[in-house]
Amino acid sequence: MGDLTVTTLDGRKAAVPDPVAADPGRGFLPRLRTPRRPRFWFEILLIAVSYWTYSLVRNAVPEQKAEALRNADWIWQAEHALGIAVEESVNRAVNSVTWLIIGMNYYYATLHFVVTLGVLVWLYRRHPGRYAATRLVLFATTAVALVGYYLYPLAPPRLMNGGGFIDTVMVHQTWGSMASGDLKHMSNQYAAMPSMHIGWSVWCGLTVFALAAIPWVRVLGLLYPALTLVVIVATANHFWLDAVGGMLCLGFGFAVAGVWYGRLPYALPQVVPARL
Repeated sequence: MGDLTVTTLDGRKAAVPDPVAADPGRGFLPRLRTPRRPRFWFEILLIAVSYWTYSLVRNAVPEQKAEALRNADWIWQAEHALGIAVEESVNRAVNSVTWLIIGMNYYYATLHFVVTLGVLVWLYRRHPGRYAATRLVLFATTAVALVGYYLYPLAPPRLMNGGGFIDTVMVHQTWGSMASGDLKHMSNQYAAMPSMHIGWSVWCGLTVFALAAIPWVRVLGLLYPALTLVVIVATANHFWLDAVGGMLCLGFGFAVAGVWYGRLPYALPQVVPARL
């Protein structure tokens, strides 16, 4: 994939290696930018350390409650001005269907991690040449989100003063949010902007849609972030605009990978030589 051909003087065609996939043979930086088959042990260690660091930094952000509540009021007013402030209606409507909202609580708490890890494993096994670049998108997206948590503390709708929102985890006594109930002290409650549930789910959806060979799997890839958007709103964990923030972070992640590798991750070779 990506090979070019040139015609020699005797009329035969010779292959020209893909400049991205080829080993430049010199320079530390060019070697870093060359897609190579990932090492299993390194990837496990990298993901574990990265998530531990992300959780540590996110929870180390000072819980600026007063500012976070003021920002939530501003977001809510802005959405009213834009005519998109329907989160409370969605929250109350879905909460009236017990089995549905309980399912969404568990969806919010689990699939965010399960699906993302599943896509990473699939990339590692089926698209090793694209794995590192696509992983870089995810990591860069998450890194810039941490900056957002520091610069713009935001209370989720369920914690607004007089907002009328229902904390569905508290009401139904389910395990569905690290910021509700007995687990609220384990997570920063005022880090709602940007929404990494959206940033990660759209990353998953685009990756599956771009690379999966089976049509119905590609459709599922697109449905996953759409359903995630409904879930984060129905459970009163995010505003619509938090999702926009997550998308902007994802755009930054793709830009970083594009600059580093010279093209979008999905355009890189699917298979690359093993490391020596």
